[in-house]
Amino acid sequence: MTARTSHIMLVLSAFLAGLVIFLGVFLFATGQFRNAPGASAIGGPFTLTDQDGKTITDKDMQGAPTLVFFGYTHCPDVCPTTLFEMSEVLQALGPDAARVHALYITVDPERDTPAVMKDYLSSFDPHLRGASGDRAQIDAVEKAYRVYARKVPSENGDYSMDHTALVYLMDKQGRFVAPFSLKRTPQEAAADLRKYL
Repeated sequence: MTARTSHIMLVLSAFLAGLVIFLGVFLFATGQFRNAPGASAIGGPFTLTDQDGKTITDKDMQGAPTLVFFGYTHCPDVCPTTLFEMSEVLQALGPDAARVHALYITVDPERDTPAVMKDYLSSFDPHLRGASGDRAQIDAVEKAYRVYARKVPSENGDYSMDHTALVYLMDKQGRFVAPFSLKRTPQEAAADLRKYL
């Protein structure tokens, strides 16, 4: 094989690899990749109980964009900070906040009963809705959203929870859009969220 042939084969291989990557990104960005056989999706059916003791399902979240965050009420820093930042975005939305769902799902249902969730969420924006359930229900929703959560025992017999700390942005149909960044001004995040109304 001549040097010229090798060069042509190398360029052709690079072009084909680039084409495959481009098509993959295009299909994922347009949502068509989600429908491919075997494609993994984020989100799905769930049945939980909100902080008022009412049943809440994935169907209740449809019709409006939804921010979903997993955490627990005994969390010392990440969870309250994230909920505070979500509250600021909801406040920056003004009247449009009523057209957005914001859901806080516990990864610690043994301690986070609906009553505990209600008391905890009273410190944040009233549009935030908490969700709990039994261990099987929480395991199922964690699996659907590909959430990592693990109990970490402490020396005093108590425990904390290691968990995924992403805020998930779901569209009006309940499909995953992208992780939603709170590392910007509330006004910038609110402007981004308005695109999905």
